[in-house]
Amino acid sequence: MESLDITPNKQKTQTPVFDNILRSNQSFRPISSLQILKETIRILISNPATFISIITILIYPVSAIHLSNLFIDQSIVKTTTKTLLFITKSCGLPSMPFVKQSCQKVSELVISTLVSFPLYCTLLLISKAAVVYSVECSYSRKKFVSSKFFVIVRTVWRRVVSTYMLVCALIVGFLTLFVIVLICVVGLLYAIGFSHNAIVCIVVVTGLLFLVVFAHTLIICDLCMVISVWEDVSGAQALMRSRVLIKGQTQVGLVIFVGSTIGMAIVKGLFEHRVKNLSYGDGTSRVWERPVLVLVYSFVVLIDFMMSTVFFFSCKSCSLEAVECGM
Repeated sequence: MESLDITPNKQKTQTPVFDNILRSNQSFRPISSLQILKETIRILISNPATFISIITILIYPVSAIHLSNLFIDQSIVKTTTKTLLFITKSCGLPSMPFVKQSCQKVSELVISTLVSFPLYCTLLLISKAAVVYSVECSYSRKKFVSSKFFVIVRTVWRRVVSTYMLVCALIVGFLTLFVIVLICVVGLLYAIGFSHNAIVCIVVVTGLLFLVVFAHTLIICDLCMVISVWEDVSGAQALMRSRVLIKGQTQVGLVIFVGSTIGMAIVKGLFEHRVKNLSYGDGTSRVWERPVLVLVYSFVVLIDFMMSTVFFFSCKSCSLEAVECGM
């Protein structure tokens, strides 16, 4: 049984290969987020050298640039913030503190994403494919072969990138729609005469509702990236495949997403506080804190990629069981 033997016209044979992997691993039955985490740790422990290499070569450079904002020009961030503030004032929004802070955060996020986008489209996508291949090798009891992996990357690269571009467009469109709706709602409430506290409460509730919908969207998008590596589908087809595959497993995916997001936010917050904000006089303490925190962040990203892949196996396993029961 070949592991992830992907060729341009391999759609008909990929599913039997995958079915054999699942059926030959009867112990593979993670159905909860905790079980998926345990399965992820088991895979990580079974082949630590491969995943350490993925962190060192692929994930660590992206994490270092993402956390340190190395190539971001603060003057551009300030200009973008002023532009957003001008737009919000033109829409009738009051100059409240949370509006200014939101504009500042959005500016930093937009500039950081644009600067890091080439790395996201290269190293991060390759690391995602490497994790999928490594997990598959673990289930098929094969060794990670670098030469074969690069052949696979060349084969699947076009559809992975096209899927990633569609995912980015979907996320940007979703966020833009939310910002437009939020500006309109807040402007209307302010014009009606709602108090500052009431507007803040309504914004918080609206934001929470948005986060739930947005998290569900991100889970589908994350799963479709794994699908684009494994199966011969891309773009909208991968999204639809992900949407069908995740049925009945949405809560598990949401817990995984929340856990990964919290973990990344904690490490990023520590980096902001310990490396960027604190002053140590001669700065010697930050010499070791910076690489350590970047390494921890990279490890969290790796665990997130691995859990997404294991979650894909779990959803696929449940789908196969449902088909066999129906037969």
